[in-house]
Amino acid sequence: MALSRLDSLYMAVVADHSKNPHHHGVLEDVEQINLNNPTCGDVINLSVKFDGDVISDIAFAGDGCTISTASSSMMTDAVIGKTKDQALELADIFSKMVQGEKADSQKRLGEASFLAGVSKFPQRIKCSTLAWNALKKSIERSEM
Repeated sequence: MALSRLDSLYMAVVADHSKNPHHHGVLEDVEQINLNNPTCGDVINLSVKFDGDVISDIAFAGDGCTISTASSSMMTDAVIGKTKDQALELADIFSKMVQGEKADSQKRLGEASFLAGVSKFPQRIKCSTLAWNALKKSIERSEM
């Protein structure tokens, strides 16, 4: 079965985010959130800087598969400059999307919406949501 042009574009964007991730690294002087996916070995270290209620900077490091790394990169692009509530809402939209729910709100995810196809591969859902779960944990801890 040949890939459609749109599928090819999506695959190219995912591959580019994996090979050239955005916001890759570690931020100093902020709490580090470390999560892993024991089923495949993905590991993420997420650092988020908050300016009041707004995500002013974000970075991730770690080792992960193509989906995990691309999702992490796309997540950082999607949430930087957003409030904590907006970021949590995007995380919820993303989680529902990769579990197969379709909604117009997916467009708010930016390029992360290209990962909707993950829903066809249940074993990859944890890979795609690892960074988003780390983000939720970071926001939760910032509220303490």
